[in-house]
This record gives sequence, structure tokens and C-alpha cells, in this order.
Amino acid sequence: MLIDIKNILLPLNGSGDLEAVMSVALDFARRFDAHLSAVVVGADPSEVATLAGEGISAGMVNEMIDTATTEAQRRAIAIRKAFDAFIHEHGIRRVEPSKIGSSAGDGVSASLDVLTGPAPAALTWRSRLADMTLVPNLAKDGDPRASETLHAILFDSGRPLVIAPPAPPKTVGKRIAIAWNGTPEASLALRCILPWAHKAEAVQVLTCQDYQRRGPGADEVVTYLRMHGISATAREFEAVNRDIGAGLLKAATEFNADMLGMGAYSHSRLRQMILGGVTRHILEQAQLTVLMSR
Repeated sequence: MLIDIKNILLPLNGSGDLEAVMSVALDFARRFDAHLSAVVVGADPSEVATLAGEGISAGMVNEMIDTATTEAQRRAIAIRKAFDAFIHEHGIRRVEPSKIGSSAGDGVSASLDVLTGPAPAALTWRSRLADMTLVPNLAKDGDPRASETLHAILFDSGRPLVIAPPAPPKTVGKRIAIAWNGTPEASLALRCILPWAHKAEAVQVLTCQDYQRRGPGADEVVTYLRMHGISATAREFEAVNRDIGAGLLKAATEFNADMLGMGAYSHSRLRQMILGGVTRHILEQAQLTVLMSR
């Protein structure tokens, strides 16, 4: 049986608005009866170490914000405040990071931990023991380190990365579109999205002649999904103004998809950053939840 989602890594650095990512995190945690491993990365552990502990009142957090000496401190404290409000509002059981897994199966739980060192390395290491990592959408005016962290996890964790949409979605994972081009990256994404596909109302495999590389075709993917007890259809889409990424998003929208699974950077990241590419377009333009694997 496919391993279920039980540990969701939730990096909370670099985003001023956590509403959308928290909304998706709550949906996933309840769906899979999973633990939310929220983490904040602090360059100086003495600045933010107190953030992880319990027993800090809302008044104390507000006072900490007022007395913070750096923007990084204020951001980290504000994240702690938002996290506390989130778990309190939704009745999520909070556990200390050192006790994660000691009471598995007792429902949805959450923890907040402080990691030290450069954010990309610290989060990549932690993500290797998570079933998935959930990150906020790359806001145009957000912390520039967010993109570096996202790509570090995508390239070096060996686990799926899920990117929340810009705004809290009404649903996620009810209608799933799977981008397929026959590559190893697409194959891994297909495997990683199975836990969601099992619970979806409808699944569609999207392919394009200009996107397809050497490898199995979409009809074979439908057969593979059927072997896993998942009913799916296949559809071929066209690029929009020669832009495959735009065509993919258009096809996903026409399917009313609320989640997209895809392999990332089948071409090199450098080539896509310079010339553009499907992955880059999705990262910049997607309005739905996206699962990426590489």
C-alpha cells in the first residue's frame, strides 16, 4: 500500500500573508490525519529561540514585536503569533518538536521549531524526512529568499514540494490535473500525487505534442492510474501563443482543476530561467495548488 501523508513540513519564513498556505495546510492535515511540522529559520538562535516554546501569551508576543530590534525578528515573532492563532482557531493539538511521533494516530497535530543556519540548507535537510513540504506562493513583493528556498527543496530534498495558491482556495485536491510529458520528473510527480488522486472526485492527464519527450504516453498513464484504483481521463492541450505553460494552465482551468501535479525542470533550471519554460511559467502564474517533483 502506498505510504500515506503523515508529516507535512511547513516553512513559514519569507511570507507576510500566511492565510493561503495555512488554509491548504489545514486541508491536508485533516485529510490525511497528519502532523504539521512548522519551522522558522533564524540566523541567530538567541534571537528567536523563545518562539518555539509553549506558554507565551498573546500579550507577550505583542510586546516582543514592539521591542524587536530587527525586521527579521519582527517577522519571526509575527509568524509565531499567526501560527498560535491558527492552531487555536482550528482546535489543533500542539506538541513539542522533540515529541513528534510519540502519539501518532491521535488526530491532527502541529509543532513549531526554530532552525538555525542558512534557510535553504536547513530546510532541505528537514524536508528529506517529511512526506511533503508545503510552501507559500512566490509573492512578487515577498522575501527574495523564498525563491531560493523553494528551489533548494525542489532540487535537493528528494520529496514532493507543494506550492499554495496566492489566495485561500475553496477546495484543493477534488479535481486533479496531472501534467505528463514522459520524463522521469513527470513520473515522480505522478507517483507523489497518488495519495491525493485516490481521494479526488476527478483526475485528468494533460499532455501536449510540443511538451512530450521520449517516454510513455498519456493513455499509458491512465492505465497505470487504473491499476491503483483511480479512474482518470486523458486530454491533449495546445500551447497558447507558443507558450506551453500557458496552455497547461488553460487546460487545467477548463477541467476546473483545483490541484496540478507536474515534474519540474525537465530542461535545466538555467535554460528555463533565461529562455522561459513550463516550470517557470507555473511558478509565476499558477492560481491553484501545485505539486512539483524533480
